[in-house]
Amino acid sequence: MKLYKLLSFSFLLATLASCTFTENININDNGTGNFSVDMDGSSLMAMAGDQIGSQMGANAKKEIDSSFTFKQLFADKKDSIAKLSPESQKELKKLENFVVHTKMSSEKKEFLMTFSTDFKSVNDLQDILQTLSTFQKLEQGGSAATPLGGNFGNNNSKLSYTYDGKKFTRKAVIDQQKLAEKKNDSAADMSKMIFASSNYILKYHFPKKVKKISNPNALFSEDRKTITIQYPFKDYMENPDKLNFEVEFEK
Repeated sequence: MKLYKLLSFSFLLATLASCTFTENININDNGTGNFSVDMDGSSLMAMAGDQIGSQMGANAKKEIDSSFTFKQLFADKKDSIAKLSPESQKELKKLENFVVHTKMSSEKKEFLMTFSTDFKSVNDLQDILQTLSTFQKLEQGGSAATPLGGNFGNNNSKLSYTYDGKKFTRKAVIDQQKLAEKKNDSAADMSKMIFASSNYILKYHFPKKVKKISNPNALFSEDRKTITIQYPFKDYMENPDKLNFEVEFEK
């Protein structure tokens, strides 16, 4: 299956059923690390795996376990990219080193997708999820699909991360003008229905023990170096600043 066909079909799955999204950040002692977003849409495969398989053609019974970089994908879409504005092309270039890994099996009722990259500094991740929304411009007519489905990444906010060894912050600042415009958007109402039962999980691993965190609902690993916080997906889409928090580390 061609890269773009597989990705487009994954968009469809992601917009048809409740999913669990997990945003992972792993920071090493020297400040480098890995960022990923995992999407688990296995609930849809459990409900309609056979029908989905038939839609994918004769090879549907075979398991899909595929990985590719956006650089490969962009090579296949170079003609479409050339028609975008210079600004949009610059935004897309930020995604070149990201890897998309998809596992799909109608027999095992499994559909998993991971979008990941390494970083030299947490500062490299500024607005990275919003950059995904630029990907929609590769589709004729401006489809809102992103590599993780629906309007993912386009939640009318600017997201930033900071880490200096003493503190870590995750902060989304809402664009009030865009938020007001979205209230009258019928597509936004559709997204609310689609993701009503979905969850968004933050799972961050640090090189130091956490002394305290501003979110009282955070769960800690036994060594206090990993925190996990779960939110309804509607909070991520409608109230992204609810996901803001600050971490202080032990000396």
